[in-house]
Amino acid sequence: MAIEYNGFSERIARRSLQIGGIILRPEKPFQWASGFFMPIYNDNRLLLFEPQDRLMVAHALNNALTQTDYNDGTVIAGTSTAGISPATTLANLKNSPFIYIREKPKDHGLKNRIEGLSEDKDLEGRTVILIEDLVSTGGSSVNAVQGIRDANGKINFCVSIFSYGLPKAQAMFAGTEAYNKEGHKLTEPCKLIPILTYDRLLQIALDDKKITSEQLKMLEEWREDPFGWGEKHGFPQVKK
Repeated sequence: MAIEYNGFSERIARRSLQIGGIILRPEKPFQWASGFFMPIYNDNRLLLFEPQDRLMVAHALNNALTQTDYNDGTVIAGTSTAGISPATTLANLKNSPFIYIREKPKDHGLKNRIEGLSEDKDLEGRTVILIEDLVSTGGSSVNAVQGIRDANGKINFCVSIFSYGLPKAQAMFAGTEAYNKEGHKLTEPCKLIPILTYDRLLQIALDDKKITSEQLKMLEEWREDPFGWGEKHGFPQVKK
């Protein structure tokens, strides 16, 4: 369920549609990195250019923190790389400590995975809120959650700018589905709090006449079967 967070869901949706950060195109879908064709393209990095957009996102994330266990000593963490900028802006707004999480440790130097901590320290049981820009299938986000826990951080919440709301991601955050090829699962769930959801986006796009009712049906159909949708409409997966 989408929560408006003082209207920020709507503001982010409309701004992203305006600048091309979100494009809805069911008739000519986009090929994702997985090789699947999808009717939506999302690039929250376009919200980085203008200072007013960065602040809008930071204030939206700040509003979402009211749904978490944030306190004055909480560490704000960003995912590498797209979560770093919004998390940094939020940490500055809150005057909070900041770290970011690599997908895996560096293969050189001190071989850090968490940047912002010195070599001889961990998070010492401190509360951490993870900031993510986009959650699709959820694997990389949940992997970052586990990375924080491995560094002795307490993390129960991940706040994202946008989420597709796919069942696969929900299961990974709940700890009922593996988040990597090795079969690792979260032993304790982590709650995902998205500012903007796919369903809310479609409602706003329809209200603003960015999509037609026919396009809405195709986009809703994708939501029900995202990995079978392309082939059904003549766009089979490009296997690598």
